[in-house]
Amino acid sequence: MTNFAVDGWRRPVLSGAGGALAGLLLLAAPAWSQSADAGTGAAPASQENASQGITATAAVAAPAATTPAPEANAGPSMAFKQALAEAAAQSEALAAFYRERDYQPIWTGEGDAERRSALFSALAQAAEHGLPVERYDTAPLAAQFRAVRSERERGKAEVAASLLFLRYAKDVQTGVLTPGKVDSGVVRKVLLRDPLETMRGFAEGSPRAFLRKLPPQNPEYAQLLKERRRLAEAAAQGGWGPQVPVSVLRPGTGGPSVVALRNRLIRMGYMKKTPAVDYDVTLQKAVQRFQRDHGLTDDGVAGPATLGQLNIEPDRRLRQVLVALERRRWLNQPLGKRHILVNLADFRTYVVDDGKVSFETVSVVGKNTSDRRTPEFSDEMTHMVINPTWNVPRSIATKEYLPMLKRNPNAVSYLKLYDGRGREVNRSRVDFTQLTETNFPFDMKQPPSPRNALGRVKFMFPNRYAIYLHDTPAKSLFSRSKRDFSHGCVRLEKPFDFAYHLLAPQIEDEEGYFNRILRTGRETQVNLDTPLPVHLVYRTAWVPAGGRVNFRPDVYDRDDLIFDALLKAGVALGSIES
Repeated sequence: MTNFAVDGWRRPVLSGAGGALAGLLLLAAPAWSQSADAGTGAAPASQENASQGITATAAVAAPAATTPAPEANAGPSMAFKQALAEAAAQSEALAAFYRERDYQPIWTGEGDAERRSALFSALAQAAEHGLPVERYDTAPLAAQFRAVRSERERGKAEVAASLLFLRYAKDVQTGVLTPGKVDSGVVRKVLLRDPLETMRGFAEGSPRAFLRKLPPQNPEYAQLLKERRRLAEAAAQGGWGPQVPVSVLRPGTGGPSVVALRNRLIRMGYMKKTPAVDYDVTLQKAVQRFQRDHGLTDDGVAGPATLGQLNIEPDRRLRQVLVALERRRWLNQPLGKRHILVNLADFRTYVVDDGKVSFETVSVVGKNTSDRRTPEFSDEMTHMVINPTWNVPRSIATKEYLPMLKRNPNAVSYLKLYDGRGREVNRSRVDFTQLTETNFPFDMKQPPSPRNALGRVKFMFPNRYAIYLHDTPAKSLFSRSKRDFSHGCVRLEKPFDFAYHLLAPQIEDEEGYFNRILRTGRETQVNLDTPLPVHLVYRTAWVPAGGRVNFRPDVYDRDDLIFDALLKAGVALGSIES
């Protein structure tokens, strides 16, 4: 008989299939040792775990020489294989994985201690990623392993470990939530990994290296993890000090409110400690840095908008970062060597080449109403149309223009009506008072012109949502700080420069080429030689290259919905859960 010491107590178990194997199954959540009658010691915890503050060890000593364990060399028994196959049947991927390897274990074999240790270490750090730690509770699995008395029980424990691993792998790699179930405006298709390939990759490579590569590997995700820790620490310490109690502070002033402003900026990391009590140049520059990081006019004056953002507490910012981490997991895929990124929450559009922003422009996005918010999704831009015709969406034609036409048939005279056969209709022959949203029989179009609602150029990535980027004659809206005014499409402040930038790789004189077509006034489609990935994202917290974390208001209230869903999924946020 062999005795195993577990958590300070000893229990006898049978040697052989039910004994030596049970010793091999003891997981490393608590420190433990294995001893035979002759006495053997367990290996110490790995150096890597010790450096991470993880005291658990998964090292398992080899069975004592006096303990007969022929099964260790003979391969899995039929009882083990049968139990494993039955348990794995609940997952098509696991069933295929174990079948193709003739039911060899990856967790419960004699040489699997490193895999167990790597998994437990990763699960212990799930909270660092803003994941729901209760979904990866190792206590039940450890208890199941300790309770193993037979080959059948070992087979069941093997599958339990794989299921826990796959659950964590999916969540940390592509997110906990299904975007469309949280908000109908998030129509992004998450690129889920094949669980069978995940199992194969883990079984064939270094366990710790494989687990480290599961989360998004881009620098921004790593920076958001650091910001999560920084904000959690600030919240635990009571925040950034007293809020600034006034509506405006200007350079050259002084008093308690200026001191409160100074202290908050110091604690936020925007300036070094200083005894100065006046709104001096140093404080003004710190205010300007804060303003730039929060999408505000960087005039150095702490006005209502600036103080409103400055008085937001770290627990609220932490919520934004946790949501940002989940959003980055949803988009954990190659974005494209060259791609277009539209941040709806920041009202800006970027072209990114080799990971660096090569062009950017201010944008206008969909109005914050249920029928106009710009959706979040990815697609490919295939062409641009110079001197475009505006085909008025039916919803706009019937809900906005039909009431105007009922009052005055000559209203919106710049728009033309066409019947179902494409023939232009004379308005004087139409009794608009008899038409409704349901029986309106016409198509409505605006011919190319400088006053066209789409401006002089539109950029197409054909999609079911009829969303695209375009010019606009309404230039004054770009000067607003909050720019949600469109029916859903994205308007660009610098559409011509954007067009030149897209054409540069394929046209020698891109500007001359574009303007020659523009001067004709004729609608002309120009195809891109290489379609460009377009990603419409909604980030209220992100990290620009080489910069600090930026924050923006939640203009569509989507962050709140995602945060609430994360809470319901079990994300543990300590003091900020309420």
